[in-house]
Amino acid sequence: MENVNQAEFWQQRYEQDSIGWDMGQVSPPLKAYIDQLPESAKEQAILVPGAGNAYEVGYLHEQGFSNVTLVDFAPAPIAAFAERYPDFPVEHLICADFFELSPEQYQFDWVLEQTFFCAINPSRRDEYMQQMAALLKPNGKLIGLLFDKDFGREEPPFGGTKAEYQRRFEQRFDIEIMEPSYNSHPARQGSELFIKMRVKA
Repeated sequence: MENVNQAEFWQQRYEQDSIGWDMGQVSPPLKAYIDQLPESAKEQAILVPGAGNAYEVGYLHEQGFSNVTLVDFAPAPIAAFAERYPDFPVEHLICADFFELSPEQYQFDWVLEQTFFCAINPSRRDEYMQQMAALLKPNGKLIGLLFDKDFGREEPPFGGTKAEYQRRFEQRFDIEIMEPSYNSHPARQGSELFIKMRVKA
């Protein structure tokens, strides 16, 4: 399980096209969320960590969101994204370990969570909470999806339960929404929770 902490593990998965979690499109619940955002949100600082092929980042860019940062520590998906979106600002494509991002250097209005939490070693989930809270501005939001499912294996994606997530997240976040997603992709129907929460003051 420790190998998921290494960039080489993920780089190899992309090189071998062993990315069964990849839907090949924007996640429907996240597209629906983005579509209802006001025009004023388009200048907000947004982070998409562990973005992979980053369909959501591409969609945000297409819709005119001008301050979106993609982070992944495997070079392959970042290079592929840059090729698909040559006009995306290069300085917002960051090949780095999310856990090593400096909160002094990076601060975001909101974070879009899409298959990142489920990709990290479950032993680092509290560390995820701490780092996520540190990277968010006061009143910053964490929006996205979590798997409400036990996959029963020692490799990603790693699932979990609503009860576990509530217990962990409420340490650093005020949970506004954590409910079953009604408009998930057919392959994920019944196995996703939509989350919206704010970092605690």
